[in-house]
Amino acid sequence: QVQLVESGGGLVQAGGSLRLSCAASGISVRVNAIHWYRQAPGKQRELVASITSGGRTNYADSVKGRFTISRDNVKTTVDLQMNSLKPEDTAVYYCNTKAGQWGSDYWGQGTQVTVSS
Repeated sequence: QVQLVESGGGLVQAGGSLRLSCAASGISVRVNAIHWYRQAPGKQRELVASITSGGRTNYADSVKGRFTISRDNVKTTVDLQMNSLKPEDTAVYYCNTKAGQWGSDYWGQGTQVTVSS
């Protein structure tokens, strides 16, 4: 069974850094593309960063140059390093993948990131 568990969220001042981690089980992070989304209060969930099976990465324009997505094939985790955080980065961050015969969506429970000004 596919399971994604996020960790690493917290409260940080603007300009600070946080590192989120997504621990995956039931899939291989070397095979499945893994995505980080976020959802701020009153806003739609938005795609923040992705890493493909080939290791290609993509970022939302709002986080380019500040966030870095990476994976650890041994630990089967996908991390999101967030630097130069801004108050507008405040959101619940979710890990996501598609897996199985039908490409079903799987989500973690989310981790809260709060950036104070």
